[in-house]
Amino acid sequence: MNLTIKTLIYFFNFLEKMNTFFLRIGRQFAWIAIFLMVVVIMIQVFFRYVLNNALPWPDEVARFLMLWMTGLIAPSAYRWGGFVSIDILERFLPKIISTLLTLFLLIVSLFVLIIGIELGLKHINAGWIFNSASIKIPFNLIGGKAEPIKLAWMYMSLPVGIVFLISVNIELILRNILTNFTKLNFPE
Repeated sequence: MNLTIKTLIYFFNFLEKMNTFFLRIGRQFAWIAIFLMVVVIMIQVFFRYVLNNALPWPDEVARFLMLWMTGLIAPSAYRWGGFVSIDILERFLPKIISTLLTLFLLIVSLFVLIIGIELGLKHINAGWIFNSASIKIPFNLIGGKAEPIKLAWMYMSLPVGIVFLISVNIELILRNILTNFTKLNFPE
């Protein structure tokens, strides 16, 4: 086995282990976020329809939690093939053409994700300017003044999710190359 293939295998194994570790943590935080989102929405339903007194903060908190849940769970879904895809063409093409098409689409996806990082970081920078309308850190409980959080904390879910998507995308590219262009066989 030549040095290039050994290096690719080493990098693939490292990336696969790293992704497994961080995606597992991300999934746990995503489940917590969706649980809290349901609790917050149920609180709002109770206050709005039972007490006839809607609270100002639950909608924005639920949005905050939804964005983070999405940013943390999407990379796992991408890794497991959980995104919607049309693969009928791939099944009808000869194996080598299908493999090359899949590799090409993964590379195009990588470029799109890299552009997404740039856009996400710009969005965060703008988010430091604006405060949340209703989510406040309750410093008043310890003698201070309640401070609104910056929207950048909500927007950070975009680049965090994209960084993990890029890592998964590179893992999928390496898996494709190592599985289809060497005699190695990696489990899916």
